[in-house]
Amino acid sequence: MPSYAVRSHTVQSSAAEPPAAGSPAVDFYAVGFARPDRWSMGKPTEQSHPWHAVEAHRPPEELDGEAELAVCGAIVQVWGSQRWERVGAGRTACPECCRLTAADRSLSSVR
Repeated sequence: MPSYAVRSHTVQSSAAEPPAAGSPAVDFYAVGFARPDRWSMGKPTEQSHPWHAVEAHRPPEELDGEAELAVCGAIVQVWGSQRWERVGAGRTACPECCRLTAADRSLSSVR
């Protein structure tokens, strides 16, 4: 059965087994990129925090390219090759998504 890292702990997932009572509803977070759906001449759209967390109940690779709702409510396109654990610690991550997912702001050192 595959396992996926979620924040600081690991969640086991299996399609054959229903989730146990009290287990987290989200297997892991995928990464979404906000793309403005409209613009106006002379007013460029600026986004300083384009990366968002998306609740994923299946591997992010399967969601790649899909339009999804981020945990903060933004409509984003999933980038299946990115990992929220890394992107959520960066300066361009959505502060609200970081707060809601409790993403750590500092990257751990390699040992």
